[in-house]
Amino acid sequence: MNLDLPELTGDAVRDERAAWPVASTRVLGPGVISTFVADQVQTPAGESMRRDYLSHPGAVVVIALDDADRVVVVRQYRHPVGFKLIEPPAGLLDLDNESWLVAAQRELAEEAMLAADDWRLLCDFFSSPGCLQESIRFFLARGLRPAPRPDGFVVEHEEADMDVTLVPLADLVDAIYDGRVQSPSLTTGVLATHAALRDGRLDSLRRPDAPWPARDAK
Repeated sequence: MNLDLPELTGDAVRDERAAWPVASTRVLGPGVISTFVADQVQTPAGESMRRDYLSHPGAVVVIALDDADRVVVVRQYRHPVGFKLIEPPAGLLDLDNESWLVAAQRELAEEAMLAADDWRLLCDFFSSPGCLQESIRFFLARGLRPAPRPDGFVVEHEEADMDVTLVPLADLVDAIYDGRVQSPSLTTGVLATHAALRDGRLDSLRRPDAPWPARDAK
C-alpha cells in the first residue's frame, strides 16, 4: 500500500529550530538540578497555551568500547525509579565554560578511572522533549587506558555505592531486547554503537567537537 503523504529524504530529514513567543514564565518549584517552570506560550494560530516543564543543564554520555567490543558500564542507584540501573558513564554539563568533550572525558575519569585516545560522536538526544529541557550528547570512546580521577573529585552519594564492570556489546543488545535493562542512556548509546559497527560507520562518525544545535536553542 502506497501512502499519500509528503516524503522527506536526504539532508531534509532534520529537526527544525523554532521559538514560539513566551508571554510569561513562572517558577513552580526550584530544585537541585532542575527547576519546574510554567510558560504561557503564543501559538502561530494566535492561541495561548500553558506548558509546564523541567529546566535542565544538559548531559554527556560515554560509550567506552574496548578492543574486544566490551562496554564499560556502571551499576548506579536511581532513587526516582527504585532501581540500581546498568548505565554508561555520564554526567551533567554543570561546569561553566567546560566543553562537551572535556565534560565527557572528565566523567569517564571520575566514574571509571579511564581515559581514551579516540573520541567520536554517536548521536544527540532529547530525553523527553514534551516535559524536560534535557539534551544529551553521546560519545564513543575507544583506545581505553587507565587514568586517575580528576583532582578534587570526591566519590559520594550514589557514586560511593557504584560498581564498574565490562559487558560484551552483544550481551547488552540482548538485554535491551529482553527488557532486562531500562536506562535510556544505555539503550540509546548501545544501539547506536551496535548499528555503527554493523554498518561500518565508526570511521565516518562526526568529530567530537561538532556543532550541537540544542545547546544554542535553550
